[in-house]
Amino acid sequence: MSFMYNPFPYHDPKPVNRPELSEKVKESIVAGGTPNVAKKFVAELADRARREGVIVGFDGYTTARWDLMINLMARECDLLGLGFESVDCNEATLKSGKEIDDIIDPLLIWDTKIDPTLLYGKVYHGGYEGLVDEAKAEAFKAAVPAMKAPGKIVAIYGYGSLIRDFRGLYDVKCFFDLTPMNSMLRIRAGEYANLGKKHTGIINRTIRRCYYCDFENAVQLRKNLFEEGAIDWYFLDNDRANLQMMPFSTFAEVCAQLVKYPFRAKPCYLEGVWGGTYMKKQRHLPEKMRNAAWVFDFIPMEVSVLVEAGTEKLDINYCSFVHKEGAALMGEKCVKKYKGYFPIRFNWDDSYHSTGNMSIQCHSGGEFNIMNYNEFGRQDESYYVVITGHEAKTFIGFRDDADIPAFFKEIEAADTEHKECDYMKYVSYEDSKPGLQVMLPAGTIHSSGRNQVILEIGSLTIGSYTYKMYDYLRLDFDGKQRPIHTRLGEMNVNQHRRTSVIHDPESRDYIVQKPRLDASGDGWAEYILGENPQMYISLRRLEFEKKCEQDTRGEKFHVLTLVDGEKVRIRSVEHPERFFDLEFMEIACVPASMGKYVVENLGREPIRVHKTCLRDGYEYDPA
Repeated sequence: MSFMYNPFPYHDPKPVNRPELSEKVKESIVAGGTPNVAKKFVAELADRARREGVIVGFDGYTTARWDLMINLMARECDLLGLGFESVDCNEATLKSGKEIDDIIDPLLIWDTKIDPTLLYGKVYHGGYEGLVDEAKAEAFKAAVPAMKAPGKIVAIYGYGSLIRDFRGLYDVKCFFDLTPMNSMLRIRAGEYANLGKKHTGIINRTIRRCYYCDFENAVQLRKNLFEEGAIDWYFLDNDRANLQMMPFSTFAEVCAQLVKYPFRAKPCYLEGVWGGTYMKKQRHLPEKMRNAAWVFDFIPMEVSVLVEAGTEKLDINYCSFVHKEGAALMGEKCVKKYKGYFPIRFNWDDSYHSTGNMSIQCHSGGEFNIMNYNEFGRQDESYYVVITGHEAKTFIGFRDDADIPAFFKEIEAADTEHKECDYMKYVSYEDSKPGLQVMLPAGTIHSSGRNQVILEIGSLTIGSYTYKMYDYLRLDFDGKQRPIHTRLGEMNVNQHRRTSVIHDPESRDYIVQKPRLDASGDGWAEYILGENPQMYISLRRLEFEKKCEQDTRGEKFHVLTLVDGEKVRIRSVEHPERFFDLEFMEIACVPASMGKYVVENLGREPIRVHKTCLRDGYEYDPA
């Protein structure tokens, strides 16, 4: 699933992971262009096809494209004197477009007074199975075996073609995977129509339908296929002209080796009307980018992991890696608690030298998300300030003297009558400086102000349940006033969180906390920056000059961000050859299975590393 509406089409080449892979694994990866892949694939099947015939099933992640592969397979079969036939499983088995609309559309919000952007809805949990026409499926299951004959290859392709009810029809099962970014770029290019539709539609509505149905179906099926080891061949379809093919055992071995190392994800970059300039310079992003408002550095449902495998670089959907190595990556308790999802997300919000603040906003809690969106749980966030310019502010909570009913009236007038709101009368703020950590439990009104770069760390909630309550009458890139969610914001904002409350150590809403020493050793110290019973994350900082010793104890993954200093090496104590070098403002994950590891200073400056992990006792928390 993904809610990355408009990624900038830039593929960052830097975050390459280099786990040790055997020559056998590297040699089993087939690349060199899709024509070569099709040739090698058909050659693998040819002898069996001549003897008894072969039926191949092709499934894949949303926006996967099989047409070129199918055409090239037909050509190769001609060259080898084999018969070839292909069948679109979706045409053969799915309900009609209207029937699918009748299932999905009632789950989506169509009232623009509640949701002016038509962004939200309820997640459909029926899977591909719920969209299959039973009579057509029975006819399909009877017809496919009859197609098999000696001297012939039959290719069945389509989304959901590998659901359990159809799986036994195939001699060979293949899965086409791709990164969320590439999937979204295909949708925006008009290369994908939602399930049951023949043509693509309005972009935002197509994406919403993907999020609440198509992506969900694909993710759950892929997870099931991985768990059952039901795939024979795994394809990376990030570039349809340059497919990469490997036995599923090879993909599994790549993931098994990667999870033994600290690793970095491949970021996605997004422009925004309030976006700044710092990350654009820091990451050497393309000049034609207007700004880099968001850097999705490690948002599990949005990013990928780039792995060097011999002469090939494999760009793997991060969630596919999570599905394959969840226990080693996150720990058994985490996998069980969060149903196999990686539960924390990380991104940079850059308003440095920008024209304004982020919108004043809040997020919804677990009960609201479950009831209204069929989502997993609450949406909490936190901000850690890394870079600041003049007069930078971080807005959090209401002022003690705020007249909140008057605030609601003003933001409503801003939305309907385009009148400015004097938000400074109502919303409290902290003067930003590097090292400021604020917690943002669901319902907290907040905003990152102009002229800073913050590390945003959030909870599992996958959708973008951000209710903009005031946006300064700002226009979007198309010259239209940006819509805000006053009604949803008023329903979810916590009016109790005011200046004195959020600074009170005795309050359950103590969310602007002072660092406190938690552990220390020879030349290093670890401080707790933020912990709150309403949030399952623990936010910490490691401070040292030479090195700092850490231990996941095989139970919790750690996510490290270099927030001060030039460069560090994160290496295993037991296997020192397993390491990753991290530069300023880069983020790396240390898998739970790592155990004891060391963070070493490779530069001359003192080091500050932000560390995030799951809070003790998280497994007992409610949703």
